[in-house]
Amino acid sequence: MPPLPVPARFCPRCGAPTEVRLERPVCTASGCSFTWYPDPKVAVGVLAERGGLLLLVRRNHEPAYGRWAFPSGYVDAGEVVEDAALREVREETGVTVRLDRLLGVYSQPGSAVVFIAYAGTITDGEPVAGDEALEVGMFAPDALPPLPFPHDDAVVDAWRSGAGAATSAAPGTDLR
Repeated sequence: MPPLPVPARFCPRCGAPTEVRLERPVCTASGCSFTWYPDPKVAVGVLAERGGLLLLVRRNHEPAYGRWAFPSGYVDAGEVVEDAALREVREETGVTVRLDRLLGVYSQPGSAVVFIAYAGTITDGEPVAGDEALEVGMFAPDALPPLPFPHDDAVVDAWRSGAGAATSAAPGTDLR
């Protein structure tokens, strides 16, 4: 689990020291209203299917180096989450997917990461390991290797049950 961000010790607006009030650093300078709020890191992952098999990557970086996982990664600032999900799959596996439905949004106490999981279908390309994967593999849903992250079992269960909201909009479309 990534560590939580370190609070600002000095105000980024005026440079005055901060002090913790109500569990948040606030600027001590008169007239400055800066309060530091740690932002979460948003990550996306896709459980992509083709011909009854699920696409996984063997991670080439920590956390969980060498473990099988869904293609996933962080959303860039200003990036639409669905676009980030499509990008991560393409970067890690070389395939294009269609996002079929939102499987869920997952978080846990003490973690700065909010994970958004989608179900998808491979629409183009043959899986090949990208720069962030040691290898790619297609697995039968009942023969998945052990998955490394806290919410992985819940994501697979949501996929198996058909749970989740359909993403009928085109990628990049605001689904709110």
